Amino acid sequence: MSPERTGLVIVHTGNGKGKTTAALGLAFRALGHGYRVLMVQFIKGSWKYGELESAKKFENFTLHPMGRGFVSTDGKIAEEDKKAAAEALAYARAHLRDADILILDEIIYAIGFGLISEKEVLMLIDEKPHALHLILTGRNAPEEIVKRADLVTEMREIKHPYQKGIKAQRGIEF
Repeated sequence: MSPERTGLVIVHTGNGKGKTTAALGLAFRALGHGYRVLMVQFIKGSWKYGELESAKKFENFTLHPMGRGFVSTDGKIAEEDKKAAAEALAYARAHLRDADILILDEIIYAIGFGLISEKEVLMLIDEKPHALHLILTGRNAPEEIVKRADLVTEMREIKHPYQKGIKAQRGIEF
């Protein structure tokens, strides 16, 4: 008899690469146990990412890229980006009971860019069903989200190929 599942709040944050990749690795492991995985992407949406094609190969994995792509970081927030993030958050909230693992990819970026509020995300954490594992990704996780999380991993960049002029590689970064 296996123990009752206690859903965790997991945060992948930091300046280093690998936050989404770590969440996808966890999803891959969970799929092997028959879990239902739902991934909502808050920023990605306009590119063709490898995970979009991979997700189609798993019956229990649903991936929804709901952003518009890259968000301006110059302080000029497009209303379309705010609307897309609000829709992604509403979608996630409406589907809290439709998965065993819910990955909110880049949601922490959405907070940092001012697309959604930290308070809204904290409310979502409070609404999480007991058995649901909730994974949040993005740089600069706010202190209160870190406090509420059960597991926080910070990716730290030590070296990046971009520093040598190497552009993003298919299958590695997208």
